[in-house]
Amino acid sequence: MKTPSLEAKKAYCAKTRRSNYAASLRLEGYEVTESDAARELPSREAVLRAYRKQA
Repeated sequence: MKTPSLEAKKAYCAKTRRSNYAASLRLEGYEVTESDAARELPSREAVLRAYRKQA
């Protein structure tokens, strides 16, 4: 059996990360849809910028 390529592994991890993010939102009580799992996640810098503006 052929081992998966690095790109396939990266794609799988990204898909799982998005799915886990949507699941964690659901657990916190937010209403999420299936399309939320396919949406791009914000970068670390964008999240930090948003929180710094609030403080």
